[in-house]
Amino acid sequence: MQSFDVMSEPLKCCICLDDFTRPASLPCGHCFCLGCIGEYWRILKAYRCPLCKALFPTRPQLKTDQTPQPQNAASPLKAGEVPCDFCPAKRPAVKSCLVCLASYCDAHLEPHYQSEDLGRHLLISVVKNLEDSVCRLHGKRLESFCSSDRACICAMCAQTEHRGHHIISIKREAAKKKSIIRRRSLKVQRAIQERQSEVEKIKHSDLSVQDKEPIKQLQEEIAELQERNTELQQLSQTEDNLHLVQRFLHTAL
Repeated sequence: MQSFDVMSEPLKCCICLDDFTRPASLPCGHCFCLGCIGEYWRILKAYRCPLCKALFPTRPQLKTDQTPQPQNAASPLKAGEVPCDFCPAKRPAVKSCLVCLASYCDAHLEPHYQSEDLGRHLLISVVKNLEDSVCRLHGKRLESFCSSDRACICAMCAQTEHRGHHIISIKREAAKKKSIIRRRSLKVQRAIQERQSEVEKIKHSDLSVQDKEPIKQLQEEIAELQERNTELQQLSQTEDNLHLVQRFLHTAL
């Protein structure tokens, strides 16, 4: 079997600007990392070449390297890393799929970038507890929000326990939560600026050293506010709408 010929000169993927990882060739002849072009198409929601802008009406068959990839011994998982659900060696996962409810390493994620059907699945940054995406009562995906009970629910919940309640989509509730987070973040940033301004006024005043002791208290308040603002920023960048809503409900901000 012939191995994939990228070119005689070693090149880098123009998406990640790094050496090719599992190179994949498009019908137009341009080559990218399989994961890079898969993510590019998933975000763009169109099958276009990033270089020549060639547009493909349907997902093209990618020509990939069929040479077996070397399987290096897996290093122990670092703190915070989630293991791939399909790796006997438990390599770190790089993406989680909200349809398959599984997490995948680079190698086992490839079918999601190759297959038309799997390509429609929603891939997000790795999530440690994917079971939180499933209704514990009915075993179905949590895809709605009950405003009456402030709870994430599945389709069966909406027809049974929450029947007649005010129910909206998770996407709509996430948009509302993001708006609240933005307002809170701006309020915190203003509070930080006000305290920083107070500190500068005290520093440039003619007061004695004893009268400048409030600076320490103000700096402590600034540090607390900055930490809170960081939490708000991280929450606003949560990739999955469901997890954003869940984190908002269980985070004291």
